Amino acid sequence: MRASSSTRATIGMAVFALVMSVALASLGVWQLQRGEQKHALMKALDERLAAAPVDLPPQSEWTHLNRTDDEFRRVRFAATYENKPDAMVYTSGSAVRSDVTTPGVWAFLPAQLERGARIVINTGFVPNEMQKRDEEDRAIAPLLTGEPAVLTGYLRFPERPGLLTAQESTTKRLWFVRDIAGMAEALGWGEVAPFYIDLEAPVPTAGVPKPSALSPKLKDNHLGYAITWFGLAIAVLGTFGVWLFGRRRA
Repeated sequence: MRASSSTRATIGMAVFALVMSVALASLGVWQLQRGEQKHALMKALDERLAAAPVDLPPQSEWTHLNRTDDEFRRVRFAATYENKPDAMVYTSGSAVRSDVTTPGVWAFLPAQLERGARIVINTGFVPNEMQKRDEEDRAIAPLLTGEPAVLTGYLRFPERPGLLTAQESTTKRLWFVRDIAGMAEALGWGEVAPFYIDLEAPVPTAGVPKPSALSPKLKDNHLGYAITWFGLAIAVLGTFGVWLFGRRRA
């Protein structure tokens, strides 16, 4: 009876160790695959950021644009900032702008293209640690000339608020994610493009809002994570081996 019970225990532990090690090794393989995808994305981003700006795609193609193939693509177009309420998006720093290291806001404005379509433009960074609305209004006012301007920037795609996202304040016109659909609805902008533009140029005479070239830095920790998962898989097998050796000696 004892032998049968011991055999069942050994088989059970062996199955458990095998399942755990396979699962952990699979996570390691997944991280390696994610690393390859990240490297491909980083290469694509470098190429897009270094390329000369191209014409903004026509409105008929907007629904086909996507984050994987088109994010950070440099574009140039003519547009007129509309005299409508702006939206500010709080930031404590930036992963794509090395010059933004202090709290402030991104200033978002709707702009109309020559053929009438409307896009949203992140016109740049406004330093404003205390979130004073009058300072933000003074920064935006010089942009509202009513005249078209030739703008250069990057195609970006919006975010949606999550469960832990702070609630926006429509009174202060302050958001905490780049939710351009929510901004448009709350502020009466009308129908806007499904993307927005991070402005690169021109820089206003006063320097605020401050647009700039982007230099996104993507984290690449996948190899380290893969090594950790593979190490855990080996540790599980090693622990089982020690346990089995001890039982046989006993």
